[in-house]
Amino acid sequence: MDALDKRLLDIIQTAFPLTPRPYAELGRLLDISEEEAFQRVRSLRQRKIIRRLGANFQSAKLGFVSTLCAAKVPDDRMEAFVSAVNACPGVTHNYLREHAYNIWFTCIGPSREEVQATLDGITAQTGVPILNLPATRMFKIRVDFRMSDDD
Repeated sequence: MDALDKRLLDIIQTAFPLTPRPYAELGRLLDISEEEAFQRVRSLRQRKIIRRLGANFQSAKLGFVSTLCAAKVPDDRMEAFVSAVNACPGVTHNYLREHAYNIWFTCIGPSREEVQATLDGITAQTGVPILNLPATRMFKIRVDFRMSDDD
């Protein structure tokens, strides 16, 4: 990555332009063309420096609920369980941990009942019970990874 890629990453982590032509705006901010801004983002994605480019929504403000889930998944059912969890559109994170509860994930849905129905469906499909730990208070930690040396 060169200095321009690093400046680009600094911008798009938290201030991706929400305009009809975001790459033109990125180009303006970086003093490059719209096409170069687009190609740089494309290259960063292809090199897997950028893993995901998309919006993050505050689910509670949209009327949704979230829960943290944990499961004790035997090794011989791991692949099937993880596939079932990842197939659910409301799952936002899914992690393997070194713990008796070795799979942790978050699930978001329009109601507690619908989230529970999703979890019940995963359990019915895989035979693995899921511990449902609904969020009662939201803590958001903003993490930006400063890439450039610019102030």
